[in-house]
Amino acid sequence: MDDYRERIKIAQNLAEQFINGKKYMFSELVPSDLKDKLAVVYAIFDKEDGLCLYVGRTKNLRQRLYNNHLMGPKSNARLKKYLTEDETRPDIPTMKEAKQFLKDRCYFQYLPVSDIHERGQIEGLLSYLLNVQYIHEEH
Repeated sequence: MDDYRERIKIAQNLAEQFINGKKYMFSELVPSDLKDKLAVVYAIFDKEDGLCLYVGRTKNLRQRLYNNHLMGPKSNARLKKYLTEDETRPDIPTMKEAKQFLKDRCYFQYLPVSDIHERGQIEGLLSYLLNVQYIHEEH
């Protein structure tokens, strides 16, 4: 039971660190702003309504944001795919408009987490706490 209580304290601390962390606007971002090969758990938010759109984990944040979220095709740009397929967002019918939406209206925050096992656990925790809108289907 003590281990359980300690893990709750750790989770509370992580959530507070995340909430109080720096916000990075996609509109102002350049690749060199991010350390290469930075392993993190990250979340992407709509700055207009504060909605958490996506929570993910990666061993290389710079690559994930640029090669997948911003520049990637539908097959590996999961958030852009979700945006284009969301019937409540008729103003985002194409990947090009989804990319522009990210640049104009979104920011991200992240927590560095080096351990792959912990990244998976923290991704799930933040998805729940932030009430993430888009989450990929289970296999």
